[in-house]
Amino acid sequence: MQQIIKNLDLVEYLDELFVMFARSKPLFIQGDTNLHLARINELCEYELKEIKSVKDLSNALNHISKKGVLHLDEIEEFIKIINYFKYLAQIPFSNSFQKYLEKIVIPKEIEDILKYFKDDKFDEDSDESLVNIKAKIKELNQSISQSLRATINQKNLESYLIDTQIHFILNTECLLVRGGFAKVLEANIISRSSGGGFYVEPNNISNYKQGIRRLQNEADEKKYEYAKKFSEILSKHLLFLKFINKEFDLIDSYIARVNFAKKKDLSFIAPSNDEKIILSEFCHPALNNPKPVSVEFNEQVLLITGVNAGGKSMLLKSLMAASFMAKYLVPMRINANKSKISAFKEYISIIEDPQMAKNDISTFAGRMLAFAKMNGKKNFLLGVDEIELGTDFEEASSLFFTLICELKKHGKLIITTHHKRLAMLLAKENGVSLLAALYDIKNERPKYEFLAGIVGKSYAYETALRYGIPAGLIELAKKSFSEAEQNINEMLNKNLELDAKLKMLIANNEKKENKLNSLLENLKDKENKLQDEYKKRRNELENEYFKAINAAKKTLDFSDLKDKQRQINAANALKQQIKPEAVKRADFKVGDFVKYEKIKGKIIALNKNIATVQTDMLQLKLDISMLKASSEIPKSNSSKVTYEKNVSNASVKLDLHGLRSEEAIDLLDKFISDSLIAGFDEVIVYHGIGTGRLAAVVKEYLKSSKSIKSFSDAPANAGGFGAKIIKL
Repeated sequence: MQQIIKNLDLVEYLDELFVMFARSKPLFIQGDTNLHLARINELCEYELKEIKSVKDLSNALNHISKKGVLHLDEIEEFIKIINYFKYLAQIPFSNSFQKYLEKIVIPKEIEDILKYFKDDKFDEDSDESLVNIKAKIKELNQSISQSLRATINQKNLESYLIDTQIHFILNTECLLVRGGFAKVLEANIISRSSGGGFYVEPNNISNYKQGIRRLQNEADEKKYEYAKKFSEILSKHLLFLKFINKEFDLIDSYIARVNFAKKKDLSFIAPSNDEKIILSEFCHPALNNPKPVSVEFNEQVLLITGVNAGGKSMLLKSLMAASFMAKYLVPMRINANKSKISAFKEYISIIEDPQMAKNDISTFAGRMLAFAKMNGKKNFLLGVDEIELGTDFEEASSLFFTLICELKKHGKLIITTHHKRLAMLLAKENGVSLLAALYDIKNERPKYEFLAGIVGKSYAYETALRYGIPAGLIELAKKSFSEAEQNINEMLNKNLELDAKLKMLIANNEKKENKLNSLLENLKDKENKLQDEYKKRRNELENEYFKAINAAKKTLDFSDLKDKQRQINAANALKQQIKPEAVKRADFKVGDFVKYEKIKGKIIALNKNIATVQTDMLQLKLDISMLKASSEIPKSNSSKVTYEKNVSNASVKLDLHGLRSEEAIDLLDKFISDSLIAGFDEVIVYHGIGTGRLAAVVKEYLKSSKSIKSFSDAPANAGGFGAKIIKL
């Protein structure tokens, strides 16, 4: 794994993630990836305290399995883990993570041990004898200091003292004196100074030191009794300790990823299983201020051609890195809502030149060796950079074409090349898509953009000139490239382009045909629905009509005039209840954008109540009552928006404390609009920390708003995690 991480330029990025782990562990999280991602996304809604560093407890678990006694510092590591789970249990999580925590029950005997620890450390103040020992040691240390001060002040020692400081050498308080000190002071020599002096410990403090050592031994014996007692309890619950130790690594993996994503404002994306890679606004983490990449890789082979130094290699690495990070649930800078990334069993890169003295192998031989190792592998993502390196391109094109056609049966391949002949062969093959790195001819530099469906030109002469090769040499090179070779090259390019355009036209026609069929099917369903509604309403009106007629007929059976009049009145009342539905007709005009069910279009003609609507596929004649105004506006090269709104009271601050999510977003949306109109470049929004729900809603809104350049947590003195600094 380390080699693929290095080849994809992910070493520094992943090192930043590894630093956030409480202890070292593999990148891969075993188990259900979708379940892990659901829990991680849930944790992103909360502000959780950092996990303290925890040591590897494998040896400790093995020791207590043999009824051994752990050191208190080893027991403290278990206490850290247990206390963090107790902390998580106090947070009102929802969904799957809450259910997960409910299954973790800490045994009562272990709960009882916790009262002997404070801030994950053994609390010596919980034992009176240890408190007394600590007090006595303190008194003896004070006596040592007083004794040394008294010795320094002795007049007969004054001429031997180099200074009047109390030095701490080899864990011992001592004085710095000159030679001959033994005439006036009984002391042990601890060490020599660089200036020739002696560090000495006066004999009169030795008794104090012995007393301290005796007290420290007593304290150690007492602590050992506690360690023995705790170890006996822990050994009874060995299975629980193994379980909680394993689950801690899982929680640590979750929270490290969450904190990493929040720190860099990254997104998580769930890996799919359909072997498609669709990137939207992806930024490779190794690049500073990168140009976001959006690309679709739906076939088995992606052949990337085009200008030198135009980003082909980095696109290859971006596609592989995105898939790699999705598999291992590593957050990345990407539009997760519009992206779809498959994970693969194995990631293989043939990128570096294997030729070096210690390998004793040529470039081409090294690459053949790498391809030979692919035999028998399945469900892989293979990246090959500059596939043509190291041999004659005529033979290599046929060889690599055969290898690629075989390999694409078992996995997906991303290849960069300048092989025109290889590109021509692959362009005609099913399951191969083309992508060309583009060149800005006007500014004479790569665009770092890509166009699907064509083979790109290398622009070797232009690139050489840009990197300092004299123009005269380039002109000579152009002349040496024969006219016949140029014609062949141009014909090859045109053939590839025509083939690619034909494929694109066929694909577009199929897409339009499918869309037209969908529209026609939709219209047919709508017609059937309207007919059913018409029949239903007609039957209802007929029933109401016959009720009124029958009520009128009954008046003929009454001899009393008053009864007749009452029946007539009742019939009239029923008649009044029969009201035709008022049809609300919108005031549309030619040029308005409208919507009919899922179909959107533009009114191009009106004839009384009938509107002719032009969609992107066909014209429809529809009753105006069936149309609704559409919010969609036509695309244009320029637009002018005039605001007529008073923003004299606009503020650069907004406080959302105490608001419900819906209220907060409405207020935030208005605040951003007012700020833009007022011309503010930067504003601050206070949402608080609380349960983290409001903070998550605000963050999601800010990420989706196109009016916002960037945002980050405020400094500690301006609200910290409870506020966002927004740049407009």
